[in-house]
Amino acid sequence: MAAFAVGTGTGVIMAKLMNVFSTNKVNPLIGSAGVSAVPMAARVSNKVGLDNNPQNFLLMHAMGPNVAGVIGSAVAAGVMIKFLG
Repeated sequence: MAAFAVGTGTGVIMAKLMNVFSTNKVNPLIGSAGVSAVPMAARVSNKVGLDNNPQNFLLMHAMGPNVAGVIGSAVAAGVMIKFLG
């Protein structure tokens, strides 16, 4: 649970940091979807977005970082196995 909390928090903070330096703004909910809990993290981001604005449909936008989180976890696991094995 701590890993999910840290992953979600850092995703939101990173999206907010990107908004400081970018001209195209990024929705911080997309940053929270980077946790590799497919598809639950993307669904939560979509639900929070819909609660705020019923016209805000983020599910497909949230699945991109969600799948990237899975790929990142797989790469990290491979590197860890390489060094431990």
